[in-house]
Amino acid sequence: MRIVVTGAAGFLGSHLTDRLLAEGHHVTGVDNLLTGHRHNLEQATRYPTFSFVEHDVVDPLPLGCGWDQVYHLASPASPPMYQRDPVQTARINFLGTLNALELARKAGARFLLASTSETYGDPEVHPQPESYRGNVNQTGPRACYDEGKRIAETLSFDFHRQHGVDIRVARIFNTYGPRMNPDDGRVVSSFIDRALRGQDVTVFGDGSQTRSFCYVSDLVDGLCRLMTTEATLGPVNLGNPEEISMLDLARTIIGMTGSASEVAFAALPQDDPRQRRPDITRAGDVLGWGPTIALRDGLSRTIDDHVALTQDRRARTRAGA
Repeated sequence: MRIVVTGAAGFLGSHLTDRLLAEGHHVTGVDNLLTGHRHNLEQATRYPTFSFVEHDVVDPLPLGCGWDQVYHLASPASPPMYQRDPVQTARINFLGTLNALELARKAGARFLLASTSETYGDPEVHPQPESYRGNVNQTGPRACYDEGKRIAETLSFDFHRQHGVDIRVARIFNTYGPRMNPDDGRVVSSFIDRALRGQDVTVFGDGSQTRSFCYVSDLVDGLCRLMTTEATLGPVNLGNPEEISMLDLARTIIGMTGSASEVAFAALPQDDPRQRRPDITRAGDVLGWGPTIALRDGLSRTIDDHVALTQDRRARTRAGA
């Protein structure tokens, strides 16, 4: 198939691109490199069936027709990144989704939206099923992303109803693995980076708030299954229902890295969810999907990748000097 992946140079987008290329598809990756990195696409560029377009999705996509599938992943995804320019984050999630949907409509392509568990806000229902409509503060500092993804879902379903676009919507819970940017503010990458440096690992509040972490290969498998299923449009939760507190995660990473780091505590950010865990019943029933990589196994792989990436950056710096 001929497939477009927006956000292809990002953490999740690059892993998805690699999977699609390995399956024999022709993939065009689109990214403005706001939060993505070209080095994430080093494996993809080895394929003659891959092409890259540096482009901001807030502008119409200059790709023409002839596409079979459009995976729309373009958006800052971590709180520090999407709060850095909240107006632009809102633009990306509205205009970017609108433009990606227009591409799919004109091409007659199937469209998959990478939505988020953040649409549930600070949930009052636990675990969160797809039927839960959420508890989002639409005027708070996280709203640019939370509400941005909610309107992206609305646009997707309206394009389906009004224009007949064949859509799929995935609500993605916390995902981790190799290629995470240690500077992007995601909790796993931040904890690993600070532990390896021997710095205090900062936990917000008292650390009792929980998250559920899905390894990236499991998540990508869920996206591919959702794109190819005929059974549902979505939304479908994709994530690992194994729940862990932030304090326990910090202690686990400190132990696994053999670090002398201590846990430090800081004030809890506004609207930070107290708990987050997906109900993946629908994903199991409809997609036959469930996570297979245990947290400690996935963390071990992620730590190894972070160490290798750090060593490579140091070697490049020395070579440049």
